[in-house]
This record gives sequence, structure tokens and C-alpha cells, in this order.
Amino acid sequence: MGYFDIPVDHVYCQPVVLDYLASKSFASNDLVVVSPDVGGVARARAFAKKLSDAPLAIVDKRRQGHNIAEVMNLIGDVRGKVAVMVDDMIDTAGTIAKGAALLHEEGAQEVYACCTHAVFSPPAIERLSRGLFQEVIVTNTIPASEKNNFPQLTVLSTANLLGETIRHIHDDSSISSIFQ
Repeated sequence: MGYFDIPVDHVYCQPVVLDYLASKSFASNDLVVVSPDVGGVARARAFAKKLSDAPLAIVDKRRQGHNIAEVMNLIGDVRGKVAVMVDDMIDTAGTIAKGAALLHEEGAQEVYACCTHAVFSPPAIERLSRGLFQEVIVTNTIPASEKNNFPQLTVLSTANLLGETIRHIHDDSSISSIFQ
């Protein structure tokens, strides 16, 4: 794994986001999990499985250059559904914003964006706060500055997850069991 010559475990924030979404009490037949690109399908599929095996949709896009995305097609059905877009990070928000616009065009009732790392390079805040999203759900793996705050933003703490991970390491027990 990378540059380490000792074992390294990945700590996934998926349980933090899933717990938060579960608290919203969505009807499972109203949900569809959306991958904002083909590269995130495995992540979205795993996420959908944990959300009562929700259906999956994929935004097929072609990237024209670095940090420039063009949405082409939607694979799957979102009409009348609550679409939950899942990605590992949001940088300039070009991909996820264009994907959300497409989901609305295709009849999604509401669109939520979920990611682990909120990089939020300009013009991300402008794109995320212009009404495409019911809510933008991120974790605090990157500290959020006050200037990057907007009404739809929800920042979830990873403190309990990290504490549980440390406890498992200290007790010499399985870290992967946290994510099952």
C-alpha cells in the first residue's frame, strides 16, 4: 500500500453518512443512489446495498479537461425518486452539479450530495448553493472554513468512527468489522 512498509487499514466514512441518511427516514422505494461518474460505480453500489439495496443510477460524462466535466447521459431511472449522489470528494463541484442538473431534468424529486472529503475549491460553493441540492452532506476529514458554509451544507463528524478505529487497533481486533 503506497509508501508504507507496515500494514495500513483504510478507514471509510460510509457508516457516518449512512447513519445520518437513516435518520432521515426515507422510504426505501423512494431512493435511488447515483454515481456521478462511471469510476464511482463500485462505491455507489456498496452504498446502495447498505441503503436497503436501493436501485442504482449512473451519470455518464465525458471529461473535456482537468476539472472540466460535461454530462452526457443518465443510466437508470430517477423519475419521482430521492436521488442520493455519492462521491469520494467534491473539489470544484463541476461533476456533481452538472449531474444534479441532469437528475432534475430526468424527474428526480430531490437530490442529495454525499462525499467524504469536502475540498471545495472555487467555484464549488457557488455551484453547490444555487438550489440544485436539497442537502450537501460531507464529513469533517478536511476542516471546513466559515467562508465555505452555505445553507444546504451538513458537516458530519468522524470523531466516533476514528475513536472506534483506535479502540480496535488498541484491542488488536479487526478494523474491517467496523464497516460490515
